[in-house]
Amino acid sequence: MANAVEQLFTVKARIAAAAREAGRAADAVTLVAVSKTFGAADIRPVIEAGQRAFGENRVQEAQAKWPALKEAFPDIELHLIGPLQSNKAKEAVALFDIIETIDREKIAAELAKEIARQGRSPKLYVQVNTGSEPQKAGIEPREAVAFVARCRDIHGLAIEGLMCIPPADENPGPHFALLEKLGREAGVASLSMGMSGDYETAIAFGATGVRVGSAIFGSR
Repeated sequence: MANAVEQLFTVKARIAAAAREAGRAADAVTLVAVSKTFGAADIRPVIEAGQRAFGENRVQEAQAKWPALKEAFPDIELHLIGPLQSNKAKEAVALFDIIETIDREKIAAELAKEIARQGRSPKLYVQVNTGSEPQKAGIEPREAVAFVARCRDIHGLAIEGLMCIPPADENPGPHFALLEKLGREAGVASLSMGMSGDYETAIAFGATGVRVGSAIFGSR
């Protein structure tokens, strides 16, 4: 996976350049390397090259490869960036350090129950469906600020960020601007937005975390 390591450094350099262009510090943006569908043998060289934040879409897939990797590299930060089913809340709380995809009341309630039961507190983000796409997960933008408040006030969840995935066929800029606005209104510090094709744009709009997969690991 020498190529993945080379591409990792290229992406990091582009992140730093985009941050400087936006008048921000390079370390203000966390690179989350999206490792879904890749096995431990593919991921390990990227870890050994210094990458520590990784994103996975499915709880079950992550369970198959990350416990051993996290034992070998205890400072790994594992993000759940795919939809979370309520029956997987227990496993998600046990494995992930950041859960980015809270988008409905039932998930909030299940996570609150598991956090209390396990005594483990992953960082939590609310996913916003900025394009109001019916096939896509995420809370509607007009409901996002109130939903963050309910997560905090009713379920006792410490919501720290918002996440979005703009429609594939639209200019992502307005979606990133909307998420930044909602983040200010909701009082969150973190914005997870931007993927392989648009992470530099997301940084210009205030992303604190970008989720980059194919630009590092190649096509799936």
